[in-house]
Amino acid sequence: MARFVRDDIMTYCVGIKLNAGLVFLSDSRTNAGVDHISTFRKMIVYEQPGDRVMVLLSAGNLSISQSVREILQIEELHEAREDGDDSEPITIWNAKSMFDAARVLGSAVRHVYDRDAEALKHAGLEFNVSFIFGGQVKGEGMRLFLVYAAGNFIEATSETPYFQVGESKYGKPVLDRVLTPDTPLDEAAKCALVSMDSTMKSNLSVGLPLDLVVYEANRLETDKVVCIDADNPYYRMVHNSWGQKLREVFDSIEDPVWDDTYAEHPLKMPATRHSPLRKISTPEEKLI
Repeated sequence: MARFVRDDIMTYCVGIKLNAGLVFLSDSRTNAGVDHISTFRKMIVYEQPGDRVMVLLSAGNLSISQSVREILQIEELHEAREDGDDSEPITIWNAKSMFDAARVLGSAVRHVYDRDAEALKHAGLEFNVSFIFGGQVKGEGMRLFLVYAAGNFIEATSETPYFQVGESKYGKPVLDRVLTPDTPLDEAAKCALVSMDSTMKSNLSVGLPLDLVVYEANRLETDKVVCIDADNPYYRMVHNSWGQKLREVFDSIEDPVWDDTYAEHPLKMPATRHSPLRKISTPEEKLI
């Protein structure tokens, strides 16, 4: 009888689409309880130099995401032609567009769902998985997708140039403040690392080592692939500098003044459209 273990990828992954290229960053921590923390990579690169580069990042249940990754390499999407005959199956290796490759990924997700979802449900586990999938196929531009547990997906736009999966809330503010479609690749990679560092500072379920991939538009291959551990000099510099600079900026902001002393930016001013907060001093007073 199969044994199903709750081994969730409590992760943080981010994929960024810019005019200059793509940036992908993922941590490697998994968590099945406070006494069972392991390291599993959540990023994989599919590359045929000169033809296609695709990068997949995963979050959710580890067994599901590993199954999807395994199946994706051989998954075939069958579609009938107008004459009724079957056309050549679409795979990630022959897809003519990243959109079609994302459809193959969605098919792989549904394949695993059909196989395992019912057994997982009986074991008290949800079918919990999500993916960031991006890259470029020869003949079209770069594309970036967020793929859900149902196999459906959405695509990044110039208004929303990045996707996150996992513990996204801690690393989101710096991405929102820094990233635009015109952001240079190296600056975006730095931004992603600051976003990751902020997440690891606030959440123990995200941890080193990190995998970073930077892809330059239209190269159809990448050599900017690095594994970052605690001894990495650049990451140590980012970690130390970001905390120090945040403290310096914080200290440069004046404290609020509560008495009648003059302040350049007074805090105790009447709100223009709202009344002050009421104090309740007796049991008989009404709230409204």
